[in-house]
Parts: sequence; structure tokens; C-alpha cells
Amino acid sequence: MSAVMQTPPARIADVDALRGCALFGILVVNIGAFATPWFGLGLTDPAFHGGVDRATHFLVALLFETKFYLLFSFLFGYSFTLQMQAAARAGAPFVPRMLRRQAGLWLIGALHAVLLFHGDILTTYAVLGIVLLALHRCGERQALSLALMLVTVCVAFWGWMAWLQSLQPAGDAADNAVAMAQKAASALAAWRATPATVVHQHLRELSDIWIVLLLVQAPCALAMFLCGLAAGKREMLLHASAYLPLRRRLLWAGLLVGLPGAAFYAWTSVYAQSQAWQVAGLAVGLASAPLLAGAYLALALALFERLRGGTLFSLLADTGRMALSNYLLQSAICAWLFLAYGARLMGSVSPLGALALAVIIFSLQLPLSRRWLRGHAYGPVEWLLRALTIAAWPRWRR
Repeated sequence: MSAVMQTPPARIADVDALRGCALFGILVVNIGAFATPWFGLGLTDPAFHGGVDRATHFLVALLFETKFYLLFSFLFGYSFTLQMQAAARAGAPFVPRMLRRQAGLWLIGALHAVLLFHGDILTTYAVLGIVLLALHRCGERQALSLALMLVTVCVAFWGWMAWLQSLQPAGDAADNAVAMAQKAASALAAWRATPATVVHQHLRELSDIWIVLLLVQAPCALAMFLCGLAAGKREMLLHASAYLPLRRRLLWAGLLVGLPGAAFYAWTSVYAQSQAWQVAGLAVGLASAPLLAGAYLALALALFERLRGGTLFSLLADTGRMALSNYLLQSAICAWLFLAYGARLMGSVSPLGALALAVIIFSLQLPLSRRWLRGHAYGPVEWLLRALTIAAWPRWRR
């Protein structure tokens, strides 16, 4: 790889600040998977089933779960158009650059999944990025139509699954609860034993979680990729003030449809005893989450117009500039706190305590990101991924 000393074009600060916001939402959700072995099993952790615990879980499910990874997915699709522009400026063929980038992202994600967090999203993004590469020449209307079709099919599938669950005998639910309790106990023992058992448990979880990635996250993430691609072709975030009517519609859609759908999803996740109701809640949540994510986008842009030039905005933008490094750092900190790599706190931190830790971790990442970027051109992992993308060594120092 040869040295590259070109000065990059000015970044879109709103894109970086949005990434910073998305990182916080993703951390709030992911830390729950580190804090308890009951996460994702459809049952409440018996150690934390009080009113405050359930209310915290309801709040996280209402405002964060299934929303912020969609916002990040939208930004991934939007950034795809920025990569296209960068390749054009460099006079480099776009497809080979993106293939190298996606391969690098997949490798980073695979290491992340095995060593730190089995709920890794990077490998999914890497694979879906290849699909987006195949679709990147489609028109805006085609991209949005395909996005709508993906969400519709995904929601219809989970609605059908909810109907099938409603036909199951009541005894099956009792047997399932016993099996889930045994699974949680076994996982807790593995997470808190040794680093080797942590890695082994990650591999075991990955063999089960692919169904969630394939049938929940992947279709919705690809749909938001396509929405971001269409928005990027219009340069909507570069000219956000020109899209005020669209932003108002997004806010109203999120308030009138997205929020009630999220409330139903949160209620069934926390308070419903029937697995059929939980799956039905998931279907409704998947249908409404893109609308609430769109409302978050519109609300954030409105706040940025007031905050731009201020300390909070610049801290969010710096944190978003090195989003990949910060995402991995979040997992590393949580792995040290909760798993056998360090403090072994899994199973002993309440939902409210986990939420407080998420706030503390992100609050530390804000100034840390600024300090790093004062002396460096990229985040450490962003630098490595850029080197793979352009097949040259980018500048390390500012």
C-alpha cells in the first residue's frame, strides 16, 4: 500500500452527529444482553422482576429496541452514496473498493462476535452491503418500493408466526419456560466462568441467533439501507432545511403510528405472558419501528439546527466520526464489566443499573472521541477499514 496524503472533503456534520445519537441507542439495548442471560428469551429475569425493573425494561423497549439500529442502517445506506462520491473524486473503480470494505467489515465483525458480543451487527451489514452494492444503481422510487416490500413481508411473516403460536397447547408454554430457565442458568455459568467458556458460549449463541438476524434484523436493515441510499442520492442531510415538510410528516407518522406501535411492542415484551402475544407484539413493532426511527431522525435534525456550533453537537459529531471504533469499545467495556474477562457482573445488575452504566459509558466516549480526533485523522478501526477500502495507507495523524 502506498501512502496517501490527500485532504478529504469536508464532512457532513449532521451525519456524524446522527451516528453519535444512534450509538447511544444501540448501547442502551446491547448492554441489556450483557447484563442478564435472560435477554431475548421471552421471559423476565426472576432476579429482577419488580415494578421498577419492569418499568425500565418497558422504557427501553418503547424508545430504543428495534429503532436505533434502523437509524444506523439508514446512515449506512446514506454513507454508501458518500463512498460513491469519494471513489469518483479519487478516479478509482467503486465496486472493488466497496468489496474490500465489506470484506474488512465482515472480518472485524466476526472477531467482535466471537470474542466480545454474539449480537454483532457488523457481519450482517457486511453481507447486506454486498446486496446494496448490487442495487446501488436503482432509482429512488425503486429503492423505496423495495424497502416497503421487505418490511411488509417481514411483518407478515411474524404475524403468521404469532397466529401459529396461538394454536399451541398451554402445556407447551410451561415446558418452554422450564427449558428457557435451564438455558439461562447454563449461559450464566459459562459467561462468568473463564474467557475460554465465554468464547465457547459466543459460538453456541451464534448458532442460534442467525434466525433472528435473518428473519428480523436483516430485512429491516436492508430496507433502511435502501431508504438511506435514496436519501443520499438526493443529498437530503446536506440540505436538511430544504426538506422541512418531509421532516414534519416523519414526526407526525412517528407520533401517531410509530409510538403506539412501539408501546404495544413494549407491553407485550414486558407484561404479556403468552408467547403468541409477544410474537404479535414483535410483528407490530417491526411495522412501526421504521416510522419511529424516521421521527427520531427528523427530531434530531431539528435539534441540531439549534445546537450546531455548540459543545454537545460537536461532541456527538466527533463520537459519530469514529462510530465503528466506539461501537467496538462499548462491547469491550461491557464484556469486561459483565463477563469472565473482568468483573463478572452478569446477573447482578438491575435493568435501571444497566441503563445508568450505558449513560456513563457513552458520556465518557464523548470527550474521549474528541481527544482522539484532535491528534488523529480517523478512529483507529476506521483507519484500518479505510486502508483496506482504498488499498493504501491513509494518514494517521491530523
